[in-house]
Amino acid sequence: MKLTKNLYIPLILLAVVIAVFSNFGSISDVIKHLTFTEINVSNSGYIISMASFDQTFFIDNQWWRLISPILLHFSFAHLAFNCLWIYILGEKIERVDSKIIFMLLVIISSICSNFLQYYWTGSSYFGGLSGVIYGLLGYCMILEMESENERYELPPALYMFMIVWLLLGFFEVLDMFGFGKVANFAHLGGLVSGMMFGMMYKYYKKIS
Repeated sequence: MKLTKNLYIPLILLAVVIAVFSNFGSISDVIKHLTFTEINVSNSGYIISMASFDQTFFIDNQWWRLISPILLHFSFAHLAFNCLWIYILGEKIERVDSKIIFMLLVIISSICSNFLQYYWTGSSYFGGLSGVIYGLLGYCMILEMESENERYELPPALYMFMIVWLLLGFFEVLDMFGFGKVANFAHLGGLVSGMMFGMMYKYYKKIS
């Protein structure tokens, strides 16, 4: 199988490679190129400051940072869980809809989830594919709501679990049970953008 046959495979491999080379986000000299806004690192490897949104994007034109945080993961469990869901959902969406739809979903949900997380927290130290996963799930949920068949063969309980997990994150229940800091606004941004994309796709299919 060629790596280019399925777009979700290179995405997973890229996330794995970056996790290895950054030692799961602990090597600042690696992750500084991928954070949402540019960060400055001291000679000893500590983050000492973060550039503003305007400085990063409108002055330095580092537009790849709108997407690049999705490639950062801060633990093996974080990486494994996200890559598993990208594999499952990516295969279904590429097979049922198209590779272009999957690619557009990844790009749009990346930008929306990363921007919302930065906007509400003011910090660029976040990452992971979970915002994209919420975008993919939100898209699938909208497409399956009025479908006569199980379009993506996903159990309805999965969508309920997705919403409950999002709410638990916002109420800081996940922190209490040792899941660590969760990028809740990235999840919300991904979910909303995926649902909106799903609505637009359904409208397009009806009038095309």
